[in-house]
Amino acid sequence: MTSGPSQRGVRPAPPLADPSAPKGSSMTAVKPAIPPTAEAGLETVRVITETLRIVTDKRLELYNLTEKVADIVKRHDIKEGMVLLSSLHTTMGLFVNEWQAALLHDVKAMLDKVVSPLESWRHNDPQFSDCDRQNAHAHLQASVLGHAVQFSVSKGKLVLGQFQAIIAAELDGPRNRDLALQIIGR
Repeated sequence: MTSGPSQRGVRPAPPLADPSAPKGSSMTAVKPAIPPTAEAGLETVRVITETLRIVTDKRLELYNLTEKVADIVKRHDIKEGMVLLSSLHTTMGLFVNEWQAALLHDVKAMLDKVVSPLESWRHNDPQFSDCDRQNAHAHLQASVLGHAVQFSVSKGKLVLGQFQAIIAAELDGPRNRDLALQIIGR
């Protein structure tokens, strides 16, 4: 017989997959992007910032930015890192989805249904707002979509799913639009 508390019913914690991981961590990298080696030394991480301009031609339109962003990553020869793309406008959204005609039609229809441009919004009323563009719906639609997306870069390519595309949504066009693109990587 042993002295002390009973161990019956208490299961031991599962072993960590990576013995060097902090205690309590259950996440491991199956294939680390950068293999740890003593001779690798320090590598320089670069920060690249660019502005991407889009000239839009409709009030509500979607633009596929995937190739443009991928080309910028390639031009700067980034092999591993992160890309952050941000809209510099409160009436332009950014999101990720499939670039397929029927779905794109449905996205535009959904935006106008969820936040109708025909609704009377306070932002459009001179009694409450000094905005003369009558674009409250565009601000609200952008808040539904979001204003930024980010992606990993691995082996020189954006990490996207098979059908994923980076999509900009013009919600108050036609206008000139600027997007801030920042890459952090090596």
